[in-house]
Amino acid sequence: MNRRELLKATAALPLLQAARPASVVAQAAWPTRTISMIVPFPAGGQADLAARPVALALEKILGKSVIVDNRAGGAGGAIGNAAAARAEPDGYTLLMTLSSLAVLPEADRLFDRPPVYEVSQFAAVARVLADPTLLAVPASAPWKTLADFVDDAKKRPGQIPYGSSGPYGTLHVAMEMFAASAGIKLLHIPFRGAGPALNAILTGTVQALASAPGTLKQQVDDGKMRVLANWGAERIASFPDLPTFRELGYKDVEFYIWAGLFAQQALPAPIMMRLREAMAQAVKSPEVIKTFETAGSPVAYMDAPEFSKFIEADSARLVAAVKKIGKVE
Repeated sequence: MNRRELLKATAALPLLQAARPASVVAQAAWPTRTISMIVPFPAGGQADLAARPVALALEKILGKSVIVDNRAGGAGGAIGNAAAARAEPDGYTLLMTLSSLAVLPEADRLFDRPPVYEVSQFAAVARVLADPTLLAVPASAPWKTLADFVDDAKKRPGQIPYGSSGPYGTLHVAMEMFAASAGIKLLHIPFRGAGPALNAILTGTVQALASAPGTLKQQVDDGKMRVLANWGAERIASFPDLPTFRELGYKDVEFYIWAGLFAQQALPAPIMMRLREAMAQAVKSPEVIKTFETAGSPVAYMDAPEFSKFIEADSARLVAAVKKIGKVE
């Protein structure tokens, strides 16, 4: 290139820069402002437990505030999930949600209602936590074992109230799966999230709750609650003496409550890649690791490709369970 051509090319650079679409410039600079991480439940549940330490870690990595936005509108998390699905796919509205993500649209179809969102609207970013659900009762309850609980439920069909995070949410599906296998009928009392359901069992409003180890451990350690069984295929380190449902003869009763970060399916690839890189760093943060391990819910990280395959397999199992349970309130 001669001197004249070089001068022409240099003079054209500002014009080329100006001609770049604003969206391309924004993607290159992301993030330039505060990021909102929607949690479709009140504080105190598994999704909230996953979101708060991760949000703090992401702030340090990305250099911008990450605000946890609890959308405690009930409906098993559907309202918050739908809000995230409708958000602009610009990387400024993320979703930390649970395994019920795929179940709720199918529950709507069971009742001939149009789903408020579809799973296809989301792109998986990273799995954060994955724990088997545990069956908890008040420490003052008469049931010392799962057999005690089942025997009493058979004598009093529909009279033992249990709490959940909402119809067809993770806690509801887990309990109905167990009830169907045990041949018992329980009284379902839905709340706006696992946090309020946990408070309800502590105050005696309900007598049973399926929940993640991380939300139960402190209450069990403090002698306020007792756990009777574990929905996982194996025992877990935080409750090593707690038998699984499978050990106790319920071969088809297996349920996990995972928490993961999602964005919109239309999120530009450069922003998605930056998010994935940031999440891979965040879950290695000593503060994140310590918070989760203290809660008895260790990091269970999966990057987007592996997480997407995991969701597909887990969702198929959960949707089949919902169809088997059918219409329940």
